[in-house]
Amino acid sequence: MPYFMNQAQPSVPPRHAAVFFILVTVVLDMLSFGIIIPVLPKLVEEFLGGDTAQAAEIYGLMTTSWALMQFVCSPIQGALSDRFGRRPVVLLSNLGLGLDFILMALAPSLSWLFAGRVISGIASSSFSTAGAYIADVTAPEKRAAAFGLMGVSFGLGFVLGPAVGGLLGALDPRWPFWGAAATSLLNACYGFFVLPESLPLDKRAPFRWQRANPAGALILLRSHHELFGLATANFLMNLAHGVLPSVAVLYLGYRYGWGPSAVGFTLAAVGICAMIVQGTLVRPITAKLGERRTLLTGLLCGATGFAIYGLAPTPFVYCLGIPVMAFWGLAGPSAQGFMTRRVSASEQGQLQGAIASLTGIAGLIGPTLFTQTFALFIGPHADWNLPGAPYLLSTGLLLVSAGTAWRATRAR
Repeated sequence: MPYFMNQAQPSVPPRHAAVFFILVTVVLDMLSFGIIIPVLPKLVEEFLGGDTAQAAEIYGLMTTSWALMQFVCSPIQGALSDRFGRRPVVLLSNLGLGLDFILMALAPSLSWLFAGRVISGIASSSFSTAGAYIADVTAPEKRAAAFGLMGVSFGLGFVLGPAVGGLLGALDPRWPFWGAAATSLLNACYGFFVLPESLPLDKRAPFRWQRANPAGALILLRSHHELFGLATANFLMNLAHGVLPSVAVLYLGYRYGWGPSAVGFTLAAVGICAMIVQGTLVRPITAKLGERRTLLTGLLCGATGFAIYGLAPTPFVYCLGIPVMAFWGLAGPSAQGFMTRRVSASEQGQLQGAIASLTGIAGLIGPTLFTQTFALFIGPHADWNLPGAPYLLSTGLLLVSAGTAWRATRAR
């Protein structure tokens, strides 16, 4: 690992400052991703001479390839961070991501653009390292709250990114890529000068491919009964979440006749409510109820919210589900807090890599599962018309997740 990447910062940073550094890093990373969302499909369409149908197919392949790279590379980056420290992995990832966006901004053909998207899936796998960083610098009893703030950072960057990308894309479809490159490179510079190392030398683990490949990383999750159960619950949570990006726009248009602006405001409200819960309520609720009850409460709120979405006869009732759904945001941080206490400091990167791999698998399965369910229940050959079926499927997944988490976290 380059000498300069390991220098200049102490290895045991003040906890509050370190968490702030990594949260800013996550915001900038998500901002760089969100910026290109409004223009990437249109740029693909432009390369194909305006063929929208073919553009949709190619863009779908790009999305799948990105998720596949996350699945493969997240454990590798996590294991590298356990060996060389979090700081160099985060910095090199951000640097690579910035250079990749420059490649995409200059892409002369569709194949170059596709290659750039694959590379971005590899570089962006540092999110697992960010999670390990949070675990390094936060006391075990405070990790749920810290992971909640990390969720807020994801949401903030993702909400701001498309808005900025839409403004830049209106000027030129290539400008959002330059904007994404600038934020990623700024992130790398920020980290180089102010981001301290979080993993001391005496807590690092040798790099082994048995741990770094996805199968090896997932074996870690079977090392403890509670860890395996929580990982299963977390996978079901991520799979259930896939219904929102997959069918929300189609469902709202089909059932209530909503246009793009109404859908956009609704999804923004969902994101804002979730950020409020994760940013301000995780800590006090966890302190009052404990992590186990907070986790189960979050999962049951999520299941209730999805049931309201799927059964709501009117837009008003649908909107009543938004604040209920927001409390699902309690579950993820609590599950992460539980899991980080079941592995050593030298395995935090491997753990976050394994979690990211499961998220990648859910990202590969979810879009097809929910869109096909939606099509099956609104098609001409459906036995009954039930457009909310995908949401009800997510309700079932979260109920199974809650049962799994309840069983895994029982006092033994």
